[in-house]
Amino acid sequence: MPEVKADVLIVGASLAGGAAAKRLVDAGFKTIMIERKELPRHKICSGILSPRGWRFLHENFGEPPPEAFHEPKHVRGVNFLFRNGLQLPMEFTAGPTPHIYRKFADLHVVRKSRAEIHERTEFTEILPDDAGVTVKARRRGEPVTYRAKYVIAADGPRSSVVAKLYPGFRDSIWWFVVGQKYYKGEIGLDPAWFHFMIHPELGYYNWHHPEAGCQIVGYTCEHGESWPDGHARVVEYLRENHGLRIREEVSKEGCLENFGMSLTNHFVFGKQRVLVTGQAAGFLNMMAEGMSCALHSGATAGEAIVEAVARNRDPNALYDELIQDERRRTVDQWNPLRILLSTPHEADLKGAIRKFPLVDRAYMVKEMLAYCGQYRGYQWMAPILAAAVRRLFLGRY
Repeated sequence: MPEVKADVLIVGASLAGGAAAKRLVDAGFKTIMIERKELPRHKICSGILSPRGWRFLHENFGEPPPEAFHEPKHVRGVNFLFRNGLQLPMEFTAGPTPHIYRKFADLHVVRKSRAEIHERTEFTEILPDDAGVTVKARRRGEPVTYRAKYVIAADGPRSSVVAKLYPGFRDSIWWFVVGQKYYKGEIGLDPAWFHFMIHPELGYYNWHHPEAGCQIVGYTCEHGESWPDGHARVVEYLRENHGLRIREEVSKEGCLENFGMSLTNHFVFGKQRVLVTGQAAGFLNMMAEGMSCALHSGATAGEAIVEAVARNRDPNALYDELIQDERRRTVDQWNPLRILLSTPHEADLKGAIRKFPLVDRAYMVKEMLAYCGQYRGYQWMAPILAAAVRRLFLGRY
């Protein structure tokens, strides 16, 4: 069995992996990134990148190539759709943000990182010890062993690295099926917005936005529920209320998501020389935007290793310290006290609501609370309130 050595092995050729790799390669670390698919690979993602994430990507990796953007190229913000027909447009405070095509944006980032990339290499096992970390994988179908001083997990919400490091972890959190269908057709909604449905009878997280000549309709349900039935209800709602006309279905896709981790301040940052980033760690911004926190947490993981070596520190302990800023920024977006008392998002929700007459404001708030009420039964309220109180009195989570 061949053996490959590196200073740092990154699992997942993702935005988080690329951001980590750039910090490491710039500091002179031999960095290898393994990816189970062949690049460029498709990534299920709306592509709505926050302004903060766009600034980071552009400043660190330069202007992506034209193919790394969807059409329409920019999004103004989020438009909330209410069941009585009201629409609440909420612009990004920093202005429109690019609509990223992950297939080519991820490729741009990982190539610009200058890490050595091993494609079609599937992670199978991880064995940390005091001297380093051994990772077993299958590269193009053949077994291969990697020996690294440190490992960074950047392999998404269903992280295989996390599953190996923390047996039983996947069974300890709630999973949701998130899927979308692409249609050829028309709809009476402004293409410059990401449209989100505040409709407690339709489900947990439903959306529409145009992309590359298609109308995308997305639906989320709890794992084990009937996704096709729920998605059909969302399509019917858009037909009746917003003029959706479908000529043909083009494609469909879906995945499992771990929405509750950022919401309840429940993260896994790794152990034993293994650092966990992005959605593998639990990072997910409000409106399920995960790209910006993936970029920032990945970079932080890379910086933690560089600093740990320079200062003779434990990389996991240092990462736990450095990542707290990203944790605070992310959990603030779900914190009810921060939402009431400040503006934790890259948009002013309260300011957007204040533009409407008082009767409409009351209706919107009532519907938003009813929408949040769907999540009763997930045992999330206690950790949310505990985190909010901790943040209020200690300034941290």
